Amino acid sequence: MVFEIVIQGLFIGLMLAVPVGPISLVCIHRTISDGRLHGIFSGFGVATADSFYAAVAILGLTIISGVILTYQEFFRCIAAFLLIFIGIRVFLIIPPSLDRPPEHESYHKDYLSLLVVALANPLTLVFYAAILPGFGIVVQNTGPIPAVGFVAGIFSGSAAWWIILCGSLGSVRSSIQSGHLRLINRISGLMITGFGIGLLVLLVFFSGTAQRL
Repeated sequence: MVFEIVIQGLFIGLMLAVPVGPISLVCIHRTISDGRLHGIFSGFGVATADSFYAAVAILGLTIISGVILTYQEFFRCIAAFLLIFIGIRVFLIIPPSLDRPPEHESYHKDYLSLLVVALANPLTLVFYAAILPGFGIVVQNTGPIPAVGFVAGIFSGSAAWWIILCGSLGSVRSSIQSGHLRLINRISGLMITGFGIGLLVLLVFFSGTAQRL
């Protein structure tokens, strides 16, 4: 039973991590710009946030989940502004080899920055609430040992994806020229900022629609 739920968690964690979105773009950019470990530690921040929401969902922590869902627009607004901020920073980055020695953020800053962004997206909790019954996982009656196994599986599946993705990209990083890196920064920055602006637009649109109804 515990082994099966760990495998289920592994699969769901992988399924959450694989789709390319703004957070993936940040990890990809950091890998290409700073090195594979910066991308991997950034991905670990995302995996930690996914694991937190999995724990809230499977343990039935109704108080925490209630607060998160009640103020989900506020949290998503924070996520949008953080994405815009990160996107602008990425867009303005000049590759170190062009005019200055390399300067990288520390690994713990890479980890914490994407942990905050991922935690500010409560839709992950909604995803778990929708997907868990389909895997036969009864949220309210799950014991602590299976719950720990499930959360560990979520983290392992998500972390494995970031190791594979960033590790692969890090292998070809040395072949990317400075001019290409500058173009990558511009495109990545625009896309990440665009995701943030799009999230704000959706929040304003749906908020206005709800008020009219």
